[in-house]
Amino acid sequence: MNRQEVGKLGEKTAQKFLKKRGYRIRETNFRCPHGEIDIIAQRKDYLVFVEVRTKSNLDFGTPEESITQAKKQKLITLALTYTSTHQNLPSLWRIDVVAIELDDKGKTRRIEHIENAVEQDSRFSC
Repeated sequence: MNRQEVGKLGEKTAQKFLKKRGYRIRETNFRCPHGEIDIIAQRKDYLVFVEVRTKSNLDFGTPEESITQAKKQKLITLALTYTSTHQNLPSLWRIDVVAIELDDKGKTRRIEHIENAVEQDSRFSC
């Protein structure tokens, strides 16, 4: 599988995983000039922005370790853009990560949901 196929498989796997845990998927692959948010979901009173990281090879670290400080800042900017351009949203929001490791056949070896994986700075509060 190429990198794009691994990413698409990871996003589908993450959606199923979140739905089973009571999340309602509002939107996928939201794009704006700042970039893309993989999954926007809702659970109870929270709007949840989800970054999906999928790896089939751990030579360069785990999926969650691949999120740089710059990527975290970009995710915050994307979340703020989304909340300012959409209406009827929960007032509470957070950014989670779903980390997925695949075996060499494309089967899920590990999936982990990390809530509040990216903390927004107090000056970014909604």
